[in-house]
Amino acid sequence: MSRNLDIAVAIIEDDSTIREGYVYLIGNTPGYIIAGSYPSFEDAAKKLVHDNPDVVLLDVELPGINGIDAIPKIKKLIPEAHVLILTVYEQDMLIFRALGNGASGYLTKNTPPEKIISAIHEVMEGGGPMSAHIARMVIQSFQRNEASPLTRRETEILEQIATGKSRKRIAEELFIDLETVKSHIKNIYHKLNVHSKADAIKTAKDNKFI
Repeated sequence: MSRNLDIAVAIIEDDSTIREGYVYLIGNTPGYIIAGSYPSFEDAAKKLVHDNPDVVLLDVELPGINGIDAIPKIKKLIPEAHVLILTVYEQDMLIFRALGNGASGYLTKNTPPEKIISAIHEVMEGGGPMSAHIARMVIQSFQRNEASPLTRRETEILEQIATGKSRKRIAEELFIDLETVKSHIKNIYHKLNVHSKADAIKTAKDNKFI
């Protein structure tokens, strides 16, 4: 699949400094080559088939089509390639959407360089690398009360509220509009039979819904 048995990596990251850092790191590691690097999915889409990478390092927050929505499109263009998410976002809804859309792993951008390299290797061996913090969140999500009346999205929004984030910030980070967040919060209050943010958080925590 790869030429010269080197692992070919394509990078889709809009921050040029970060992108160039990955190019330098991977391009200077024996056994790895850069197949291409792009600031957006739209730019990458024109060349990915030709690049034929083994692994695509993909950011979530991209101009145009975001990384989560780009995953199935990438998989359609290059079905054999593994998609490795590398992002600052750690909300579990985004993680589950990424994995559900076909990502093979999910790392945060503070991952040390040598771990990024080993994650690329791991994904080629059939593994599913995740930052320790991300893996912990995935495990915790399975340990929540199965009887929760809240949907996964409502649970995530309530968790974000519990960390003190504003509705506007939640909307931005989850790539949904403000009205959708407000609608979810209304449903949360109704399902938990509460009338305030504090009561919603307390009820949810007491019942292990979050």
